[in-house]
Amino acid sequence: MATILAIDDDPALLYSLRVLFEKQSHTFVGTPSPEEALKLLREVHPDVVFCDIHLQHLSGLDILHRIHEIDATVPVVMITGEQSSDLAIMSNAQGAFDFLPKPLTSEGLIEVINRALTAARLAREPAAVSLAPGHTGGSAMVGRCPAMQDVYRAIGRVATQRATVLILGESGTGKELVARAIHQHSGRADKPFITVNCAAMPETLLESELFGHEKGAFTGADRKRTGKFEQASGGTLFLDEIGETTPGTQVKLLRVLQEQAFQRVGGEETVHTDSRVIAATNRDLAGMAQTGRFRVDLFYRLAGYTIPLPPLRDRGDDLILLVQHFLAAFQTELGSSVHGLTADAVAQLRRYSWPGNLRELQGVLRKAVLRASGPVLTADLLEFQPSGVHAFPIRQAATEEDTSEFVAARLAVGSKNLYAEWLARTEPELFRLVLAHFHGNITQAAEALGINRMTLRGRIRQFGLQPTGSTS
Repeated sequence: MATILAIDDDPALLYSLRVLFEKQSHTFVGTPSPEEALKLLREVHPDVVFCDIHLQHLSGLDILHRIHEIDATVPVVMITGEQSSDLAIMSNAQGAFDFLPKPLTSEGLIEVINRALTAARLAREPAAVSLAPGHTGGSAMVGRCPAMQDVYRAIGRVATQRATVLILGESGTGKELVARAIHQHSGRADKPFITVNCAAMPETLLESELFGHEKGAFTGADRKRTGKFEQASGGTLFLDEIGETTPGTQVKLLRVLQEQAFQRVGGEETVHTDSRVIAATNRDLAGMAQTGRFRVDLFYRLAGYTIPLPPLRDRGDDLILLVQHFLAAFQTELGSSVHGLTADAVAQLRRYSWPGNLRELQGVLRKAVLRASGPVLTADLLEFQPSGVHAFPIRQAATEEDTSEFVAARLAVGSKNLYAEWLARTEPELFRLVLAHFHGNITQAAEALGINRMTLRGRIRQFGLQPTGSTS
């Protein structure tokens, strides 16, 4: 079996790890001393290292670097008691195999050790490609659920790369926060971060906003204007709501991504840019590309690396962390003295499906704080969207007669895409029935459907389904 080295100044934790891993037939070595740990690293050649990120005399990140100087192939799992997305991103970006927040669970430790052992075995085989370790800065996201830990890992992996990133998620899930985190943890953090909302203006104005224009390019262009691609050169350009762009704008965006060059509106001079593009959308870009509503080549160019964001309803106890975060912010922003919620208010927040996600949660809490007359929010102060405002109707299961009529009608008009049309007609009901059968349990429903959980969550968002019960 494996040899595991743990570095932590908490004797109780070291004892717990020893009991757990020796029960799994692994060899365990634990120490509170970083110097002793580095000596043991050379002597026992551990397969996996666990390291607390905060030790008495040395940062866990410093130990991480020194471990990798000795053996770059050993997976290092960082652990901490702090609720910090910064630490998760920094650990992964600087070469940690994974990041585990306390309290640790036996299931989580066993799962990560199995993955780490597989990675260690593969790392010691001849590598086809070698990647340089990265560097990163700070962030301000809140969340500890597994899906958000995946987001932090993804940010850490891609931040220091040159790759274009596509952030996917419902409205209000925090896509711009992720884009800013990528920028802050990149080598461009001291350069501009420029945001453009592609849905906020018509095509002609958007092209001028992105690429700039020459004097006299159109009526009202009384002077030359520098566009966002020029302003963001050396930094990051965040294109929000990229799915709302027109075909003409998409062509020009594709050229910039391919050539890092463009022409201002009404100009002939070729302008070069060194801006990194991060795009975001709440639309199904893959589906839009398949149906011709979005350029396929631009989609593949944007989706070189994708980061899906979970909706708030799938984030479990992150809801409470976010409530605490927003209430603390309101104390500064509004001069509020509200510092908590009653049990019935918390229960009401948990029951709600949050179709507007973090933005809606922030709005609900802000209104409640403004209406509050005491230091605690009660359930009667919480106002939610009317039921069904965000929901999409679900088509009922088709009868045999309905099926015949539908197929005949589509064939009569010469449909060339009948299979996709039939799926669009029946697929939502299939997912609704399976989710209802498993009482909203994502894992069980995905297994029954033969798809992964991320795909199922995407369909839930696409079809406006709101599963109840467990969503693990």
